[in-house]
Amino acid sequence: MTSTKHIALQRILSILKTAHPSDCQVLRRSLNTWSPLAATFNTKAKKRLMPRPLQKNVGLFEVPELTSAVGFAEAERQSLKEADDLVAAAIAAPTSQEVVATFDRLSDALCRIADLADFIRVAHPDKQYSQAAEQTCLNVSAAVEKLNTNTELHQSLRELLDDKTTYDAMDEESRTVARLFMFDFEQSGIHLPDSERKEFVRLNEEAMVLSSRFLQGTQTSVSVDRKLLPDHLQYSFSVDGNQLKINSLLADNPDDMVREAAYKIYLYPNSEQATVLDQLLSCRHRLANIAGFPTFAHRALNGTMAKDSQTVTEFLEKASEKVSSSALEELELLQEAKSRHNPSSQDLQAWDTHFLIQHIRNERFKLNTTDFMPYFSLGSCMEGLDLIFQNLYGISLETVEPKHGEVWSPDIQKLEVKHKDEGILGYIFCDFYDRPGKPQQDCHFTIRGGRLLDDGSYQLPKVVLACSFSPPTSSCPTLLSHGMMENLFHEFGHAMHSMLARTRYQHVTGTRCATDFAEVPSILMEYFANDYRVLSQFARHYQSKETLPEEMISKLCESKKMFAAQNLQTQICYSMFDQVLHGNHPLPKTTTEIYEEIQTKYSSIPYVANTAWHLRFGHLVGYGAKYYSYLYSRAVAHKIWSQCFSRDPLNREMGERYRHTMLAHGGSKEGSVLVEDMLGTKLTTDNLVDSLVSEVRGVR
Repeated sequence: MTSTKHIALQRILSILKTAHPSDCQVLRRSLNTWSPLAATFNTKAKKRLMPRPLQKNVGLFEVPELTSAVGFAEAERQSLKEADDLVAAAIAAPTSQEVVATFDRLSDALCRIADLADFIRVAHPDKQYSQAAEQTCLNVSAAVEKLNTNTELHQSLRELLDDKTTYDAMDEESRTVARLFMFDFEQSGIHLPDSERKEFVRLNEEAMVLSSRFLQGTQTSVSVDRKLLPDHLQYSFSVDGNQLKINSLLADNPDDMVREAAYKIYLYPNSEQATVLDQLLSCRHRLANIAGFPTFAHRALNGTMAKDSQTVTEFLEKASEKVSSSALEELELLQEAKSRHNPSSQDLQAWDTHFLIQHIRNERFKLNTTDFMPYFSLGSCMEGLDLIFQNLYGISLETVEPKHGEVWSPDIQKLEVKHKDEGILGYIFCDFYDRPGKPQQDCHFTIRGGRLLDDGSYQLPKVVLACSFSPPTSSCPTLLSHGMMENLFHEFGHAMHSMLARTRYQHVTGTRCATDFAEVPSILMEYFANDYRVLSQFARHYQSKETLPEEMISKLCESKKMFAAQNLQTQICYSMFDQVLHGNHPLPKTTTEIYEEIQTKYSSIPYVANTAWHLRFGHLVGYGAKYYSYLYSRAVAHKIWSQCFSRDPLNREMGERYRHTMLAHGGSKEGSVLVEDMLGTKLTTDNLVDSLVSEVRGVR
C-alpha cells in the first residue's frame, strides 16, 4: 500500500468513528479492503517478536505469579489467604450492607483463581500448566466446600437477612445478592442439624462421582463380534481384531442397514450405565429432600424464569399440542422420501430421520455448505460483529497486542471492547484456532467478573471465547460455514452480556444468572446472523469482494424452517423426560420404560425396542431438570427479536434500551422481570409458547 492510499484509508477510518450509524453502513459497503479488525483475523498470524530482555513477563491474564506453571501454587496460596482474611472480616462485621460487600469480595477472591484455572486446565497446550491448574481447581474447590460448612460465616449472613430494618434499607441488588449467597449456603445443607448435614455432604460427594461416571459412560464405544454383522456392513465400522467398534450413530451414512446397525448397537441398553443413572437420580432426590424440597426439580428451578416444574411442564405440553399438526405433515414428507430412497424398506425409523432431512433439504434447495464459506471469512464475520455492536451500543472491538506472557498460545487475539464515550468496558481473548488436545466445543469462559471496587472504579471483565476453526494460511483466510458463523455470533452474545453488565457485585455479573435467562442474549444474536439486512453489510467474498447474494441466504433460512417442527418435538421430548426423571420418586418404571413412554407421547418418530438413547444423554448431568432452558430461552429471544429488532435490526435506540434494561443487570434481577421490562408486557406461558411455535412454519 502506498503512503497516499494509507492516508486515504486513515481518513475513511476516522470518518467511520464519528459518522452517524446510517452513514457508517454506506461507507462500509464502499470499502474494497479489509478493516484493521478484519485484517487481523484474515491473515496468517505472524510470530510475535521475542521479548526484549527488559520486557516484563506479566503472567497469564496479567496474574504476576503465573509466569510459569509452578506459579499456580503461589497464586492459589495468595487467593486462599485473602479469602481467610475476608472470612474473618465478614464474621466480625456489624450487621449492615457491608456484610454483602465482604461476601462478594470473598467470592471474587476465589473466583479469580478458580475460573482462570478451570479454563487453563482444559485449554493450555503445555501439560505442566494444565496439570497445575487442575490441582488448583481441586484445592480451591475443597476450600469452598469448607467455607460452605462455616457456621459462623453463615450466621453473619443469617443475622443480616433476619434484621428487617437493615435488610429493607439496603438497595435491591444488595438484597438479591444476600439472598443468593444464603441460597448457595443452604444448597450445601449448612442450615441442617449435624447428622443431616453430614449425610448431605456425603450425598453431594456421591452425586459428583456418579455424574462423572455417567458422563464417561455416554462416550463409551461398543464392541461386538465381527461375525454378528454381514460382511458388506463391516466396512463402515472400526475393526479391532475380531471385534467391530461402534462409537457413533453414523447418522449421515447413506446405507439404511449401516445406520440401523449403528443405532441398535450403539444405543443398546447398558445395565451398568442404567444403574449409575438410577443411583444419580436417587442421590439427587435425597439431596433435595434433605434441603427441604419435594423433588430435585423444585430445587434446581428455584430462581429461574420458569420458577417451578409445573410451569415448565405446562410450557412443554402446550408447545407439544401446538406443533403436533406441523410435525405430522413433516412426517409425511419423510415417509415419502423413505419410500423413494429404499422401496424395499418403507417404514420410517428413528435412524432414518437425520439422513432423510438432510437429503430432502439438499434435494429441494440445492444448498452446499461450502458455497457460503468464501463469504464468511473470519475477518468479515468479526467486522460484522463490530458493525452490529457499533450500531446498537456505540461499542467497537479493537485488537490490542497481548503483553508478554499474558496469553497461552501465540495465535490468541486480544480485543478491547471500547465505548465511544465510556472508554474500555472489558477484554475478550479470542482462542479461535484448533490445536492438539484443545476441546472441540465452542465455549465462553468467564476469567474475571466485573464489579464495583472500593475506590469507585470498576473491575473490568475478562472472558475467553474458544472455537476450533482452521487457522488462516498465507493464501486463504479462515472460512466459516453459515452454521459456524452463527455459533460465533452466539458465543459473542454471551461475551457481550459479560462486557455490558455493570453490576455492583461480581457474584451476579454477566452470565452469572439463571440458566433459562443466560441463553437469551446468545440466542438473540443468532437472529442477527440470519437477517440479510445485517449480513449484506459484511458478508462478502474474500477474493472478489462480492456481497453474499440475497437468494442464497433466503434459501438457507427456508431450509432451516423445513422440519423445524420435528426438531422442536425432539427437544420437547428430551425436556419432558428430564422433568419426569427429576420429579417425584421413587420412579414408577425403569428409566428406559419412561423414555419409551415419553417418546411415544411427544414424538411422531416411533421408539425402537431394546434401545436406550437416554443413557447417552450427557446433558442429564450438567442440565439436570433444566434442559428445557434452551427452548424457554429461544421463546424469549424470539419474542424480543420480533417486537424490538425485526423492523430495524441495527436501531441504536432499541440497542441502548436492550443494553440498559437487560444486559446491564446480569443476574442482579430476576430474568423474567428484566424481560418484562424490555417488552413492556407480562410473560405468560401462552405467549411464550406462541413465540416458540411461530418459528415453525413448515416448508412444503
